[in-house]
Amino acid sequence: MPPVINRSSRWRRLLVSLPLIVVVALGARAIFAWNEGRQIPTNLVGTVPFIGETGNIARSLALGRGFSDAFRQGTGATAWLTPVYPLILAGIFRIFGIYTAASFIAAVALNIIFSAAVCVPLFYTGRKIAGAGVGAMAAWFWALFPNAIMIPYEWIWDTCLATFLTALILWFTLQLADESTRARDWCLYGLLWGFALMTNPALAALLPFLLGWAAYRARSAQPAQKVLALPALALMMVVLCCVPWTVRNYVAFHRFVPLRTTFPFALWLGHNRVFDPHSPITTRVTPYEEGQEYRRLGEDAFMRKKWTEALLFIRTHPALEAHLFEQRFVAFWFGLDSPFKRFLDAESLGGRVLLLANFLATLGTIGGLIAVWIKWRQYAFVLSLFPAVFPWMYYITLPYLRYRHPIDPILMLLAALAVGGLLDRKSTPRPSLPPA
Repeated sequence: MPPVINRSSRWRRLLVSLPLIVVVALGARAIFAWNEGRQIPTNLVGTVPFIGETGNIARSLALGRGFSDAFRQGTGATAWLTPVYPLILAGIFRIFGIYTAASFIAAVALNIIFSAAVCVPLFYTGRKIAGAGVGAMAAWFWALFPNAIMIPYEWIWDTCLATFLTALILWFTLQLADESTRARDWCLYGLLWGFALMTNPALAALLPFLLGWAAYRARSAQPAQKVLALPALALMMVVLCCVPWTVRNYVAFHRFVPLRTTFPFALWLGHNRVFDPHSPITTRVTPYEEGQEYRRLGEDAFMRKKWTEALLFIRTHPALEAHLFEQRFVAFWFGLDSPFKRFLDAESLGGRVLLLANFLATLGTIGGLIAVWIKWRQYAFVLSLFPAVFPWMYYITLPYLRYRHPIDPILMLLAALAVGGLLDRKSTPRPSLPPA
């Protein structure tokens, strides 16, 4: 008699297959990139994607001029960005040419790999918390999340690499807190954090909380003399990763610049006269005008000027500031400051899909936070940190979806935990009533 084939079991094994999820993630991103790329004239593919500061700094590095020229035309030394991604992009330029279509394709391909690779730590994090089903669900959510499909093509920036590092940091934090008392592991954790901060300094907001949580959770498994020594060792590795860049910045600007200089400019972009309805200046900020002022003043004086102007605007417009904060909060979580109106007014299906996906991601995040505090409370604090702590910088500056992207994998994880907790509750049999 032939063996009975359990089709439901086979489908389940397929659905929780991490290689399949990664392949689908790669395919979805590659198809989107191919479809978008064929609609752009070839002569623009190699130039337009690199017109931002990342492309300009990478060009300067590839030409041997050092970390400089954020606005391309001999604007001098810069700490506009931390060095990891501009160096990667400079390497691509050295191999495939500066501002060429081949370089753009290589940069997009690398972004796609970083983005799809997020599935791996996300899967293992979900599996550790709630089992393989939830881990696979979180990875599937990420593989098919519209933001994650679009951003590798839309932004030649550190975004995709920073997102992968954030997912990796969460997974490493959970592993370290539960299983490791070895100095080597804490050193590696510190090196991972150091590399992440040299990629995207915004992640620094999470460092003290995640390191503190890992140290607190690991304390019971460590000898008394190592309770503080191991976290201190990790922190020392973080500092050592940052010191060379900080020293370089001090030499370049003659003042202490630990990571990058651009917070004053980001603050000004969210707090200037353009936002004031009573101001005669209501035109949008243009890169050309800001670039001209940057060239005239130099980076250090330019940032000091923007800092002064931003603080003055904040002090003199308290009521407007409260309104702008509310708009930025909504835009950070839903994509736009008036998501429902924009959804109804959207002319393209893609725009509506993006708004709907981010609305569902936000609902999933809320549901996931409720679920973890009820069902997986030992991980509730660390998972809550990402939506609670990371966004604050963008509530007071600019709330673009790409700035939220580094924590999007954790939002997908929380959404999976919400669904997993709901399904588990429905499948749990209710206790029978005792006979009367």
